[in-house]
Amino acid sequence: MKKLLTLALIACAAAACCQKTKNTITMLPYPETLRGDVVEDYHGTPIADPYRWLEDADSAETAAWVAEQNKVTFNYLDQIPYRDAVRERLTQLWNYPKTSAPSKVGDWYFFYHNDGLQNQSVLYRKKGLDGAPELFLDPNTLSTDGTVALGEVDFSRDGRWMAYAVAAAGSDWVKIHVRDVETGADTSDLVEWVKFSGATWAPDSKGFYYSCYEAPKDGNIYSVQNQHQMVYYHALGTPQSADVRIYRDDAHPLRYFHGYPSYDGRWIFVVGSEGTSGAELLYRRADERAFRVLFPGFENEYSVVHAEGDTAWVYTNDKAPNFRLARVDLANPAAGLVDVIAEDPALRLQTVSSTGGYFIAKYLKDATSKVIQYDIDGKLIREVELGELATASGFGGRWDATETFYSLSTYTAPPTVYHYDLATGTSTFYDRPEVDFNPDEFTTEQIFFTSKDGTRVPMFVVHKKDIKLDGTNPTYLYGYGGFDSSITPGFSAQRIMFMEQGGVVVDVNLRGGGEYGEAWHRAGMLEKKQNVFDDFIGAAEWLIANKYTSPEKLAIAGGSNGGLLVGAAMTQRPELFAVALPAVGVMDMLRYHRFTVGWGWSVEYGNADNADQFEYIYKYSPLHNLREGVCYPATLVTTADHDDRVVPAHSFKFAAELQHDQACDNPTLIRIETNAGHGAGKPTSKRIDEAADTYSFVFWNTDTKVKL
Repeated sequence: MKKLLTLALIACAAAACCQKTKNTITMLPYPETLRGDVVEDYHGTPIADPYRWLEDADSAETAAWVAEQNKVTFNYLDQIPYRDAVRERLTQLWNYPKTSAPSKVGDWYFFYHNDGLQNQSVLYRKKGLDGAPELFLDPNTLSTDGTVALGEVDFSRDGRWMAYAVAAAGSDWVKIHVRDVETGADTSDLVEWVKFSGATWAPDSKGFYYSCYEAPKDGNIYSVQNQHQMVYYHALGTPQSADVRIYRDDAHPLRYFHGYPSYDGRWIFVVGSEGTSGAELLYRRADERAFRVLFPGFENEYSVVHAEGDTAWVYTNDKAPNFRLARVDLANPAAGLVDVIAEDPALRLQTVSSTGGYFIAKYLKDATSKVIQYDIDGKLIREVELGELATASGFGGRWDATETFYSLSTYTAPPTVYHYDLATGTSTFYDRPEVDFNPDEFTTEQIFFTSKDGTRVPMFVVHKKDIKLDGTNPTYLYGYGGFDSSITPGFSAQRIMFMEQGGVVVDVNLRGGGEYGEAWHRAGMLEKKQNVFDDFIGAAEWLIANKYTSPEKLAIAGGSNGGLLVGAAMTQRPELFAVALPAVGVMDMLRYHRFTVGWGWSVEYGNADNADQFEYIYKYSPLHNLREGVCYPATLVTTADHDDRVVPAHSFKFAAELQHDQACDNPTLIRIETNAGHGAGKPTSKRIDEAADTYSFVFWNTDTKVKL
């Protein structure tokens, strides 16, 4: 570890180190937000939507409202006496070198590196593991404020070309460029209007496949609904107008499609989906034109891990809720799937990578990683030795590789990178960051509690070893609970800062996630979504009953689907929480599907246009369950002006209604970031500023003694 800060360095003026004093922040009045008279009929139920006008992100009225709201919010935050000290400590913790696991391409090892506070990590390369690093692509030079980010990077099979995606201001829209690996110069190739896709190279390295939409003709490109995702092939050295369309489904404009070739180029696959779960797998020979259905949708997941000759190895939950790897004969698909790595009822098979002629299976056991290496026929080779309560990532590489890399992360240690020899199974230390704190002061527990309906739910609880269980600890309770997404141990500089002040950090593995397979996911989706909120509330009640914290000290947080979680929890049990932090949340559950790619979430949530689904969606929709005259927790809503996944109108409308309904003095603020999106690619400077504001807000509204 770096030498710890001395007491002199962390000392501060008394005014910035004292406990919060009540009523010392003078609030500006909230903007007078116009309440319109829009009422929409949902299957015989009239629903008022007074802030419909805030959905127009381009209007002068909305822009003025945003400016006034930010004025109120930042005036409040500016008055928190230790906010600058919090930002300074966050900057110190954030400022450590971060190096990714390398990827071998030809004679080169490519890796990302951030010297500590760079807005975007830089892509480097070196010849040999001990070679001298040389800069290959620095996204920090693509904008003056660090808001242009590097997305997916894909190398051609021969190692000559690199296709890379670039996103501006956090948008999901990306442009794909091509760089000559030998010279480091960009070619003239440019592919635009790409979303949720990178480049997948053809085996001959002469071009790549990608998915895109037509250029939006009307409306805001950050809010207009996206339809007709198509698969194209781009030949190097040609304009995008000459690209060959591989697949389009005119009958189903609201589907996603992704195309790629088999390893030897003999087959072309297209995966279609109607949303965020469930897939249909199409295929054809490379010399054919018409696609056939290999596995029909959309009850199960199907993903081709490797395909060569007439055999495809498919990762699927078909007849395997915890997932399996199976092979299919493409010349005789009627023979069905044959197990290669059979389902393990006790482990969730999270991913399978094909590397060096092996399959590397990454499992979850109670939300922590377990990794096993198999041969191509599914024969067990070995289990990779990992630490407890850790998250493993990596294990990628080419089919002809002899080595791979992986990283291990815990709540108190940033990712440590290891080199892995595929033949011997030997793991060798490669890189470990040094961070300015003492990890020995902290402890991580995994605790299981019983939810409302008797379900056993795990959570990770992290804190300093010397805290007392007397109900006085500020606590940051985080959850997600959806889309088959799993929360596993991971390092966060901002959480270390919070715990240094006596805070407790809790991650709950809610139903709706993927920690225990598809059954766990389905137990928290559609008409069972309330289970997710019950699990979250159950975690809060357990922490309070066991004196980790109290309602006066408890903050709840979540982003995107987790923002929905916070919105639902604070409207259902407002008395249980001191602070609510809904970030880029899905708050208007009746209209989410009308914007950008929101329609794709209908398989997870249901759709209010369906009378039966409207009934249960309306019961928990955060925007529609705020009630005038209720005292809600101190709330800091966060969103961004370029969020084109969960459009900021969700947060705008929720904040406006919350300000209208709030019955006590708890602040109800909204912080609207500019030149930022849903979160991906956000520059370091903006991340630190937002974290400083968020945690200062938590400290202030939980009466925490801040010692910085």
